[in-house]
Amino acid sequence: MKRIFQLSLTIFFLLLASPLFAQENDFIKDYIERLENSRKYLILVAESVPENKYDFKASEESMTFAENLMHIGWAMDWHSQTLLGGRKARDWNTDTTLKVNDKTKKEMIEVINKTFYETIKLLSEFDATNFNDRLDYLGLNRTKRQIFLLLADHITHHRAQMLVYMRINGLKPPRYVLYQ
Repeated sequence: MKRIFQLSLTIFFLLLASPLFAQENDFIKDYIERLENSRKYLILVAESVPENKYDFKASEESMTFAENLMHIGWAMDWHSQTLLGGRKARDWNTDTTLKVNDKTKKEMIEVINKTFYETIKLLSEFDATNFNDRLDYLGLNRTKRQIFLLLADHITHHRAQMLVYMRINGLKPPRYVLYQ
């Protein structure tokens, strides 16, 4: 009788948990679709700006168009590979992979594209059972699910700055791509 009760209890919990896991996996699937659309739109924005405008910044304390673009890549790498993937963070002082440095427009776009693909690969393999794991996020206690959301917000924030830079320079931004 005890075994039947234990088996029944186990089946009950599995049936209860199954829809929860499916929802988390659906979240990842939806997130990846959104991130891919965000990649396409950001690349379109970056390609639409002439290279001689990549050094433009709206104010002295602002980042340039190019710095905003590469900052998206840096933060995307940190949020995904380091916070979610567990890789040691890049050293801002020595690692130039995701910095402007002497990169051409074409090279920056290639780096951003590659960073998006690496992020999408890592996130598509993310174990949804780890969503509630907590970690230090610049002094704040956040779940890994929140890191997914923070990453999307950060990309949107800096891309919006780039769109404003385009308008200030008399350039028409590409039509907004829905669902990102």
